Amino acid sequence: MSLTLDFISPAAAAPVPAPDRVTLFADVILPLPLPRLYTYRVPYELNDNVVIGGRVIVQFGAKKTLSCIVAAVHETAPKEYQAKYILEFIDDAPVVTQPQLKLFRWMADYYLCTIGEVINAALPSALKLSSESRIQLHPGFSREDNEYPLSAQEELIVDALGVVEDGKALTFTEVGDLLGITSFHKVIKSLMHKDVIFLFEHTADKYAPKVVKKVRLAHHFVSEASLEQLFEQLTSKPKQLDVLMKYMQRVPVYQNEHANQAGIEKAYLSSSPHLSASAVNTLIKNGVLEQFDQIVSRFPLENEGAIQMHFSLTEAQTTARDEIMAHFGEREIVLLHGVTGAGKTEIYIDLIRKAMDGGGQVLYLLPEIALTAQIVTRLMRVFGSRLGVYHSKFSDNERVEVWNGVLSGRFQVVVGVRSAVFLPFDNLALIIVDEEHESSYKQYDPAPRYNAREVALMMANFQGAKTLLGSATPAVETYYQAKQGRYGLVSLTKRFGEAGMPDIELVDTRKAREQKTMHNHFTADLLGEVERTLGRKEQVILFQNRRGYAPVVACQDCGWIPKCTNCAVSLSYHKHSHELRCHYCGYHDSMVTKCPACGSRAVKTQGFGTEKIEDDLKIMLPQANIQRMDLDTTRAKNSYQQIIADFEKQATNVLVGTQMVTKGLDFANVSLVGIINADSIIHYPDFRAHERAYQMFVQVSGRAGRKGKKGKVIIQTADPTQVIFDKVIRNDYLEFYNYEIVQRHEHGYPPFMRIIKMTVKHIDQSVGEAAAILLTQELVERLGRAAVLGPEAPYIFRIRNFYLQEITIKLDRAHTVLKQAKQLICEAMDVVKDQKEFRQARLVADVDPM
Repeated sequence: MSLTLDFISPAAAAPVPAPDRVTLFADVILPLPLPRLYTYRVPYELNDNVVIGGRVIVQFGAKKTLSCIVAAVHETAPKEYQAKYILEFIDDAPVVTQPQLKLFRWMADYYLCTIGEVINAALPSALKLSSESRIQLHPGFSREDNEYPLSAQEELIVDALGVVEDGKALTFTEVGDLLGITSFHKVIKSLMHKDVIFLFEHTADKYAPKVVKKVRLAHHFVSEASLEQLFEQLTSKPKQLDVLMKYMQRVPVYQNEHANQAGIEKAYLSSSPHLSASAVNTLIKNGVLEQFDQIVSRFPLENEGAIQMHFSLTEAQTTARDEIMAHFGEREIVLLHGVTGAGKTEIYIDLIRKAMDGGGQVLYLLPEIALTAQIVTRLMRVFGSRLGVYHSKFSDNERVEVWNGVLSGRFQVVVGVRSAVFLPFDNLALIIVDEEHESSYKQYDPAPRYNAREVALMMANFQGAKTLLGSATPAVETYYQAKQGRYGLVSLTKRFGEAGMPDIELVDTRKAREQKTMHNHFTADLLGEVERTLGRKEQVILFQNRRGYAPVVACQDCGWIPKCTNCAVSLSYHKHSHELRCHYCGYHDSMVTKCPACGSRAVKTQGFGTEKIEDDLKIMLPQANIQRMDLDTTRAKNSYQQIIADFEKQATNVLVGTQMVTKGLDFANVSLVGIINADSIIHYPDFRAHERAYQMFVQVSGRAGRKGKKGKVIIQTADPTQVIFDKVIRNDYLEFYNYEIVQRHEHGYPPFMRIIKMTVKHIDQSVGEAAAILLTQELVERLGRAAVLGPEAPYIFRIRNFYLQEITIKLDRAHTVLKQAKQLICEAMDVVKDQKEFRQARLVADVDPM
């Protein structure tokens, strides 16, 4: 029987109403880009089960079944269509809270998208069920140890899934065929509650538990008499005896026979310096020790209380903390402007403690997963099992674990990247947005194209929480709000402890090339300073804001350059995989050795990325241990942590990276930072180019000399006279801000104007241009010519086979009613969509683009 085609029709399924029963309808949020909510009828016998924020299974269209969120319950039938019945109720309690629903509605309105798109982005895949969802046996399940009885239908599913080791999965469609029924979701829900199965949406989401190998003393040796006999037998085998003695020291079997059951990690014995790993294995082979696997939580210290990490704030930190609290008495939002290395994290921890002591929840946002690796370890020592971590490198099942932990109150504080704003908080007391200026807080694709900083501010507003924004280089818009008195402003101007700000030196690469003193892409000044730093057993960070080996490959004879087949960009060469890659769509091809245009073999790489920097350094500095941190080296789940851990332990002494290395990392032994090519960051066609360059230079410079050592920063540039360098050298944010705010006001950019960027995409260039022209005309008619710029093709005019046209809308903050303006924009978009020839055009609105 097919899951999707054989649902009982509403007429056949409808129970006979009792005279006193009320007919209820539920408006549901489908995880689809639909402009309105869809209404379904609640079966009479389930009237008492419906909960706002709970999930239900519905049929949408002829073939599709999926889960959705109940947004409202009422007694009004839809006029335009006959409401179908809800098929199943998944939850008897909300998985999405009322504050979340309010926030999701605001996001849909503000970012010009649908609430279905917000829900689709917000919920982890394991909470979004559809006809193609899959089930798999839970790794911890075994028939022998299962404490819950299984029904005949449940046994049938378990039999079909085989054994845990097989990893076999069934789709919902296959479950429906197996049981021969359409309403099988209750069976799946029951198996989930019994921890027999788990759900996943895609193959990549399949649950892979963290398993630790452990050993314990075989049960027949646990008695005192048996142990004494065992010691006598091992007298002639001192290595095995040493292992057994080590085990007994850790596990007090004599005092407590039951202590042996839990065992200890095998690695504790195998990796101990004075013990033999082979002796451990021999004891296991001979049946003295039993080896077993144990599934453990991926969250460190989860089963432990907080390990009290005592620290006291310095006088400057205490003053800043008190000023923040004073501002919170009058304002909802405070900006903490502290120089790099000022000790902002300690202030955050102190404020988190205060919020938690008051019974409130705390959200601590960070821009990069790399930062969570360092900061989570520190916070775990303070908050232990009350701390949850949420980011995209976690498997879907782990994200659900945190989601449910916030719902149940198990996690009182959560550290996460931008997606953490979707979590089901309902009692927020404090939100901290660290490095609030970072563009990583902005979601570009798909919708909602939100900025987590702005969502956090609205989230705090809805729940009556306070928000602390922290940065050494605040966004111009944020600092403007603070200067206007809308936000409180607290400054930390000195580094923590004895550390001073690093010395910054500019090196002219143009002169170095003229004097022929360049070594590949290194000036003699930078290379010499790297060698001296390594000679002092100190560490180096080198920053190049481009990954790959070489950004361009070209024929030296005819000028041919390999291009992406889907995008209007050249392919970058990656030496490690020996292939050409597009950094926009992922297209890749093998490296060419002969020009396909002229047949010449003079095909060479031009420019350089982090991979080439790493490669060149290994040749020039063979004694150095070099590590690279960019998108290519951090794709695996724990790669961030491993790279950072190696650098912290000084297993590596040179870290080459993209902007990932600029964001709040704290390494005690780094005394030199090198910026390889500063010019590529400054000369970028965007009104925020200078702001981003200043922020990037100051942030990466701040990695040097953080623990009492005087740091040094060398910036390589072909134009040392650039105005921005003087402000970076003097670390004068206020002067930079005063210069930048004048430019913004003069040319009409944020914070004085709101910007909405419209992008028209079409697979046919001429059709896309025509659609963009029509959209522009409609926008001008509604908003005025002065507010609408374009249309024009962007610098990269084709991505993933779609040709692009962009229109920029500028709205005066002082004189524009934003809600009304957005309504007019939606009307203009509808006019274009209603034209038959433009039905295939994609119209994308990006509110507050970065």
